[in-house]
Amino acid sequence: MSADSEDYKVRRRLKRRLTLWRLLAIVLLIVVGVWIFNAMTEDDVTDHVARLDITEIIVENDRRQEAIDRVIRDASAKALIVYINSPGGSTYGSERLYKALRRVAETKPVVTVIGTVGASGGYMTALAGDRIFAGESSIVGSIGVIVQLTEISELMKKVGVSATAITSGALKGEPSPFKPISEAGRENLQEMVTATYDWFVGLVTDRRPLDENEVRSLADGRVVIGLVAVNNGLIDEIGGITEAQTWLESVRQIPSSLPLRTIDYSEPKPLIARLLGEMMGKSVLSERLTLDGLLSLWQPDG
Repeated sequence: MSADSEDYKVRRRLKRRLTLWRLLAIVLLIVVGVWIFNAMTEDDVTDHVARLDITEIIVENDRRQEAIDRVIRDASAKALIVYINSPGGSTYGSERLYKALRRVAETKPVVTVIGTVGASGGYMTALAGDRIFAGESSIVGSIGVIVQLTEISELMKKVGVSATAITSGALKGEPSPFKPISEAGRENLQEMVTATYDWFVGLVTDRRPLDENEVRSLADGRVVIGLVAVNNGLIDEIGGITEAQTWLESVRQIPSSLPLRTIDYSEPKPLIARLLGEMMGKSVLSERLTLDGLLSLWQPDG
């Protein structure tokens, strides 16, 4: 009896394990099926309004540029809504994004919607829209350019370390973290910042119903909330995605009933990594930031 009893227990354990593996296999098949279905429907050619989310520090991104270009070629995309929640980023990255969105606007309506923050390069992105919306308390503005330097020569003296640079010209080694910036180096950087700032001001002047003097009075780096921005001309209207759809219908005859289809320009991952990512969510540690050069970035002190 004891041997039969032991065999019975073993069979029960094996049966439980087999049942567990069957359940896991069923769950995996369901997840894979949903993923395949979503992948197939992404290429659906039914009429829709494309949606592009800019919710990161703005840097150069070729995949994003390619995704925007696909919107231009996609006849089923009747309009583009750009949702912005960004403090900006590199000036050149913001410039490329702005110009790409303006290319879309040559073929179909583009509406920009500022969420929590659309400042500096984020506001530059918003300028690409035929209509700019923002929330009443959205942070808007910070028109300007910044170059930040770190100089550690005093720290190097304390630890007994020195650095020597052999350069081909007086400004070749400027700026350097190993020595205070020279007056000539400071003037050179200031010329770059001023020229880029003037370009940014011209962009706002071209895109908003404001003259240059009005823009310059607002372009001192300040940020304002949406309620103020709509009064001083930085945005057109208080609202969000729904209000953007309503405007598209009333002004550009794009039905608000058309589905929104979000553009995915993330890096492709192996199937198993994508499945795990969808089940477990995105880790903050997976986001890496590298900024260099001139910045159009709102960064409050603190």
